[in-house]
Amino acid sequence: MKIKKYGAIDIGSNAVRLLVANVIEERDREPQFKKSSLVRVPIRLGADAFVSGRISEANTQRMIDAMQAFKLIMKIHGVERYKACATSAMREAENGEEVVNSILKNTEVKIDIIDGKKEAAIISSTDLNQLIESDSTYLYVDVGGGSTEFTLFSKGKIIRSKSFKIGTVRLLNNKKSENKIIFSKVQNWIEENTRDYRRISLIGSGGNINKLFKMSGRDIGKPISYIYLNAQYQFLKKMSYQERISELGLNPDRADVIVPATKIYLSAMKWSGARKIYVPKIGLSDGIIKSLYFNKL
Repeated sequence: MKIKKYGAIDIGSNAVRLLVANVIEERDREPQFKKSSLVRVPIRLGADAFVSGRISEANTQRMIDAMQAFKLIMKIHGVERYKACATSAMREAENGEEVVNSILKNTEVKIDIIDGKKEAAIISSTDLNQLIESDSTYLYVDVGGGSTEFTLFSKGKIIRSKSFKIGTVRLLNNKKSENKIIFSKVQNWIEENTRDYRRISLIGSGGNINKLFKMSGRDIGKPISYIYLNAQYQFLKKMSYQERISELGLNPDRADVIVPATKIYLSAMKWSGARKIYVPKIGLSDGIIKSLYFNKL
Protein backbone atom coordinates (compact mmCIF):
# COMPACT_ATOMS: atom_id res chain seq x y z
CA MET A 1 0.00 0.00 0.00
CA LYS A 2 1.16 3.51 -0.87
CA ILE A 3 -0.33 6.77 0.47
CA LYS A 4 0.12 10.07 -1.36
CA LYS A 5 -0.86 13.51 -0.05
CA TYR A 6 -2.43 16.10 -2.33
CA GLY A 7 -3.70 19.61 -1.69
CA ALA A 8 -6.40 21.72 -3.38
CA ILE A 9 -7.03 25.43 -2.85
CA ASP A 10 -10.43 26.70 -4.00
CA ILE A 11 -10.64 30.51 -4.09
CA GLY A 12 -14.35 31.23 -4.35
CA SER A 13 -16.46 34.36 -4.18
CA ASN A 14 -17.76 33.65 -0.68
CA ALA A 15 -14.92 31.68 0.92
CA VAL A 16 -11.44 30.26 0.39
CA ARG A 17 -10.83 26.57 1.11
CA LEU A 18 -7.88 24.25 1.49
CA LEU A 19 -8.52 20.52 1.13
CA VAL A 20 -5.79 18.03 2.00
CA ALA A 21 -6.52 14.49 0.82
CA ASN A 22 -4.88 11.09 1.12
CA VAL A 23 -4.73 9.02 -2.06
CA ILE A 24 -4.45 5.36 -1.10
CA GLU A 25 -2.94 3.14 -3.77
CA GLU A 26 -3.17 -0.66 -3.59
CA ARG A 27 -2.28 -3.21 -6.26
CA ASP A 28 -5.22 -4.27 -8.47
CA ARG A 29 -7.55 -1.76 -6.84
CA GLU A 30 -8.89 1.66 -7.81
CA PRO A 31 -7.17 4.48 -5.87
CA GLN A 32 -9.12 5.67 -2.83
CA PHE A 33 -9.47 9.40 -2.07
CA LYS A 34 -9.91 10.27 1.60
CA LYS A 35 -10.28 13.78 3.00
CA SER A 36 -7.62 14.42 5.61
CA SER A 37 -8.22 18.11 6.42
CA LEU A 38 -10.51 20.91 5.25
CA VAL A 39 -9.90 24.54 6.22
CA ARG A 40 -12.39 27.24 5.23
CA VAL A 41 -11.71 30.97 5.53
CA PRO A 42 -14.59 33.47 5.00
CA ILE A 43 -12.89 36.00 2.70
CA ARG A 44 -15.81 37.33 0.66
CA LEU A 45 -14.01 38.38 -2.52
CA GLY A 46 -17.32 38.65 -4.37
CA ALA A 47 -18.41 41.57 -2.19
CA ASP A 48 -15.45 43.47 -3.73
CA ALA A 49 -15.54 42.15 -7.29
CA PHE A 50 -19.29 42.35 -7.94
CA VAL A 51 -19.74 45.81 -6.37
CA SER A 52 -16.61 47.89 -7.01
CA GLY A 53 -15.09 45.67 -9.71
CA ARG A 54 -11.80 45.35 -7.78
CA ILE A 55 -10.35 43.24 -4.97
CA SER A 56 -9.65 45.62 -2.08
CA GLU A 57 -6.20 46.06 -0.50
CA ALA A 58 -7.55 44.68 2.79
CA ASN A 59 -8.79 41.47 1.12
CA THR A 60 -5.59 41.16 -0.92
CA GLN A 61 -3.64 41.17 2.34
CA ARG A 62 -6.05 38.63 3.88
CA MET A 63 -5.49 36.42 0.84
CA ILE A 64 -1.70 36.68 1.25
CA ASP A 65 -2.06 35.72 4.93
CA ALA A 66 -4.39 32.82 4.06
CA MET A 67 -2.02 31.43 1.41
CA GLN A 68 0.93 31.61 3.83
CA ALA A 69 -1.15 29.74 6.42
CA PHE A 70 -2.26 27.16 3.82
CA LYS A 71 1.38 26.60 2.79
CA LEU A 72 2.31 25.84 6.40
CA ILE A 73 -0.65 23.48 6.85
CA MET A 74 0.32 21.60 3.67
CA LYS A 75 3.92 21.42 4.87
CA ILE A 76 2.80 19.90 8.19
CA HIS A 77 0.68 17.32 6.33
CA GLY A 78 3.52 16.48 3.95
CA VAL A 79 1.58 17.43 0.80
CA GLU A 80 3.61 16.50 -2.29
CA ARG A 81 1.48 18.26 -4.94
CA TYR A 82 -1.16 20.96 -4.83
CA LYS A 83 -3.11 23.25 -7.11
CA ALA A 84 -4.80 26.60 -6.43
CA CYS A 85 -7.77 27.70 -8.57
CA ALA A 86 -9.73 30.97 -8.41
CA THR A 87 -13.23 31.33 -9.82
CA SER A 88 -15.68 34.12 -10.71
CA ALA A 89 -14.71 36.88 -8.23
CA MET A 90 -11.05 36.85 -9.30
CA ARG A 91 -12.13 36.29 -12.90
CA GLU A 92 -14.22 39.47 -12.94
CA ALA A 93 -12.10 41.75 -10.77
CA GLU A 94 -10.20 44.19 -12.98
CA ASN A 95 -7.16 43.74 -10.74
CA GLY A 96 -7.50 39.93 -10.51
CA GLU A 97 -4.18 39.24 -12.27
CA GLU A 98 -2.49 41.91 -10.17
CA VAL A 99 -3.73 40.24 -6.94
CA VAL A 100 -2.60 36.80 -8.18
CA ASN A 101 0.88 38.20 -8.95
CA SER A 102 1.07 39.86 -5.52
CA ILE A 103 0.17 36.56 -3.83
CA LEU A 104 2.79 34.70 -5.90
CA LYS A 105 5.46 37.28 -5.02
CA ASN A 106 4.68 37.18 -1.29
CA THR A 107 3.90 33.49 -0.77
CA GLU A 108 5.18 31.58 -3.84
CA VAL A 109 1.66 30.15 -4.22
CA LYS A 110 0.68 30.17 -7.90
CA ILE A 111 -3.03 30.70 -8.49
CA ASP A 112 -4.79 29.85 -11.76
CA ILE A 113 -7.87 31.92 -12.59
CA ILE A 114 -10.19 29.43 -14.33
CA ASP A 115 -13.28 30.08 -16.45
CA GLY A 116 -16.74 28.61 -15.82
CA LYS A 117 -16.31 25.84 -18.37
CA LYS A 118 -13.03 24.65 -16.79
CA GLU A 119 -14.65 24.87 -13.34
CA ALA A 120 -17.57 22.67 -14.46
CA ALA A 121 -15.15 20.16 -16.07
CA ILE A 122 -13.02 19.89 -12.91
CA ILE A 123 -16.10 19.40 -10.70
CA SER A 124 -17.57 16.75 -12.98
CA SER A 125 -14.33 14.72 -12.72
CA THR A 126 -15.30 13.88 -9.12
CA ASP A 127 -17.10 10.75 -7.95
CA LEU A 128 -20.36 11.57 -9.71
CA ASN A 129 -20.23 8.21 -11.50
CA GLN A 130 -20.94 6.48 -8.16
CA LEU A 131 -24.22 8.38 -7.98
CA ILE A 132 -25.23 8.59 -11.63
CA GLU A 133 -27.22 5.55 -12.66
CA SER A 134 -26.49 4.60 -16.25
CA ASP A 135 -30.11 4.82 -17.44
CA SER A 136 -31.13 7.99 -15.56
CA THR A 137 -30.96 11.73 -16.21
CA TYR A 138 -29.53 14.24 -13.75
CA LEU A 139 -29.08 18.00 -13.71
CA TYR A 140 -25.94 18.78 -11.72
CA VAL A 141 -26.08 22.22 -10.06
CA ASP A 142 -23.03 23.71 -8.35
CA VAL A 143 -23.94 27.01 -6.67
CA GLY A 144 -21.06 29.33 -5.83
CA GLY A 145 -20.80 32.90 -4.65
CA GLY A 146 -20.40 34.41 -8.11
CA SER A 147 -21.55 31.78 -10.58
CA THR A 148 -23.53 28.56 -10.87
CA GLU A 149 -22.50 25.65 -13.07
CA PHE A 150 -25.23 23.51 -14.63
CA THR A 151 -24.40 20.13 -16.21
CA LEU A 152 -26.95 17.77 -17.73
CA PHE A 153 -26.06 14.06 -17.52
CA SER A 154 -28.02 11.32 -19.25
CA LYS A 155 -27.12 7.61 -19.36
CA GLY A 156 -23.77 8.41 -17.72
CA LYS A 157 -22.71 11.00 -20.33
CA ILE A 158 -22.45 14.80 -20.23
CA ILE A 159 -25.08 16.22 -22.60
CA ARG A 160 -24.78 19.97 -21.93
CA SER A 161 -22.88 22.21 -19.55
CA LYS A 162 -23.17 25.94 -18.92
CA SER A 163 -21.96 28.48 -16.37
CA PHE A 164 -24.18 31.44 -15.46
CA LYS A 165 -23.32 34.60 -13.54
CA ILE A 166 -25.83 33.75 -10.86
CA GLY A 167 -24.27 33.20 -7.44
CA THR A 168 -25.23 33.85 -3.84
CA VAL A 169 -22.96 36.85 -3.16
CA ARG A 170 -23.84 38.34 -6.54
CA LEU A 171 -27.60 37.96 -5.91
CA LEU A 172 -27.24 39.73 -2.56
CA ASN A 173 -25.38 42.65 -4.15
CA ASN A 174 -27.28 42.97 -7.46
CA LYS A 175 -30.35 45.08 -8.13
CA LYS A 176 -33.60 43.06 -8.21
CA SER A 177 -34.11 43.88 -11.90
CA GLU A 178 -30.66 42.42 -12.75
CA ASN A 179 -31.43 39.23 -10.83
CA LYS A 180 -34.76 38.86 -12.65
CA ILE A 181 -33.02 39.00 -16.05
CA ILE A 182 -30.40 36.38 -15.16
CA PHE A 183 -32.99 34.04 -13.58
CA SER A 184 -35.04 34.15 -16.80
CA LYS A 185 -31.90 33.22 -18.84
CA VAL A 186 -31.26 30.25 -16.56
CA GLN A 187 -34.94 29.22 -16.78
CA ASN A 188 -34.82 29.26 -20.59
CA TRP A 189 -31.62 27.19 -20.66
CA ILE A 190 -32.90 24.57 -18.20
CA GLU A 191 -36.33 24.23 -19.82
CA GLU A 192 -34.83 24.03 -23.32
CA ASN A 193 -32.24 21.40 -22.39
CA THR A 194 -34.38 19.19 -20.14
CA ARG A 195 -37.68 19.12 -22.04
CA ASP A 196 -36.81 15.89 -23.91
CA TYR A 197 -36.05 13.97 -20.71
CA ARG A 198 -38.45 12.41 -18.25
CA ARG A 199 -37.90 11.90 -14.53
CA ILE A 200 -34.89 14.12 -13.96
CA SER A 201 -33.21 14.31 -10.55
CA LEU A 202 -30.95 17.10 -9.35
CA ILE A 203 -27.46 16.67 -7.93
CA GLY A 204 -26.48 19.64 -5.76
CA SER A 205 -23.04 20.76 -4.69
CA GLY A 206 -21.73 23.77 -2.79
CA GLY A 207 -21.48 24.72 0.88
CA ASN A 208 -25.11 25.82 1.16
CA ILE A 209 -26.74 22.62 -0.08
CA ASN A 210 -24.34 20.63 2.14
CA LYS A 211 -25.58 22.69 5.10
CA LEU A 212 -29.24 22.23 4.10
CA PHE A 213 -28.66 18.48 3.80
CA LYS A 214 -27.04 18.37 7.26
CA MET A 215 -29.98 20.33 8.71
CA SER A 216 -32.42 17.84 7.16
CA GLY A 217 -30.97 14.96 9.22
CA ARG A 218 -31.14 12.68 6.16
CA ASP A 219 -28.87 9.63 5.89
CA ILE A 220 -25.97 9.99 3.42
CA GLY A 221 -27.10 8.94 -0.05
CA LYS A 222 -30.78 9.77 0.59
CA PRO A 223 -32.20 12.65 -1.47
CA ILE A 224 -34.03 15.77 -0.28
CA SER A 225 -37.51 16.25 -1.77
CA TYR A 226 -38.73 19.40 -3.53
CA ILE A 227 -41.47 19.73 -0.87
CA TYR A 228 -38.95 19.63 1.99
CA LEU A 229 -36.59 22.12 0.30
CA ASN A 230 -39.43 24.53 -0.45
CA ALA A 231 -40.65 24.37 3.18
CA GLN A 232 -37.08 25.02 4.38
CA TYR A 233 -36.79 27.98 2.00
CA GLN A 234 -40.02 29.57 3.35
CA PHE A 235 -38.79 28.96 6.92
CA LEU A 236 -35.35 30.53 6.29
CA LYS A 237 -36.86 33.51 4.46
CA LYS A 238 -39.08 34.40 7.42
CA MET A 239 -36.14 34.46 9.83
CA SER A 240 -33.89 37.49 10.21
CA TYR A 241 -30.15 37.27 9.53
CA GLN A 242 -29.53 37.44 13.32
CA GLU A 243 -32.05 34.65 14.01
CA ARG A 244 -30.39 32.35 11.49
CA ILE A 245 -27.12 32.80 13.39
CA SER A 246 -28.49 32.58 16.96
CA GLU A 247 -31.28 30.01 16.50
CA LEU A 248 -29.93 27.81 13.70
CA GLY A 249 -26.25 28.17 14.60
CA LEU A 250 -25.26 29.23 11.07
CA ASN A 251 -21.91 30.98 10.51
CA PRO A 252 -22.30 34.73 9.81
CA ASP A 253 -20.97 34.26 6.26
CA ARG A 254 -23.47 31.42 5.67
CA ALA A 255 -26.57 32.98 7.26
CA ASP A 256 -27.19 35.48 4.44
CA VAL A 257 -26.16 33.45 1.35
CA ILE A 258 -28.15 30.32 2.27
CA VAL A 259 -31.43 31.98 1.21
CA PRO A 260 -30.47 32.91 -2.40
CA ALA A 261 -28.69 29.53 -2.73
CA THR A 262 -31.87 27.65 -1.76
CA LYS A 263 -33.80 29.74 -4.29
CA ILE A 264 -31.39 28.68 -7.09
CA TYR A 265 -31.70 24.96 -6.26
CA LEU A 266 -35.49 25.19 -5.95
CA SER A 267 -35.78 27.09 -9.24
CA ALA A 268 -33.63 24.49 -11.03
CA MET A 269 -35.86 21.70 -9.64
CA LYS A 270 -39.03 23.52 -10.70
CA TRP A 271 -37.83 24.30 -14.25
CA SER A 272 -36.44 20.79 -14.86
CA GLY A 273 -39.39 19.01 -13.23
CA ALA A 274 -37.10 17.32 -10.68
CA ARG A 275 -38.78 16.14 -7.48
CA LYS A 276 -35.63 15.26 -5.55
CA ILE A 277 -32.06 16.45 -5.10
CA TYR A 278 -29.05 14.30 -4.17
CA VAL A 279 -26.20 15.86 -2.18
CA PRO A 280 -22.95 13.88 -2.58
CA LYS A 281 -20.76 16.48 -0.78
CA ILE A 282 -18.36 17.14 -3.63
CA GLY A 283 -17.04 20.35 -5.06
CA LEU A 284 -14.23 22.09 -6.90
CA SER A 285 -11.54 21.14 -4.35
CA ASP A 286 -12.44 17.42 -4.67
CA GLY A 287 -12.23 17.78 -8.45
CA ILE A 288 -8.82 19.47 -8.22
CA ILE A 289 -7.44 16.54 -6.14
CA LYS A 290 -8.76 13.99 -8.66
CA SER A 291 -7.52 15.99 -11.67
CA LEU A 292 -4.09 16.41 -10.06
CA TYR A 293 -3.76 12.70 -9.39
CA PHE A 294 -4.80 11.69 -12.91
CA ASN A 295 -2.63 14.48 -14.43
CA LYS A 296 -5.61 16.24 -16.00
CA LEU A 297 -4.52 19.70 -14.79
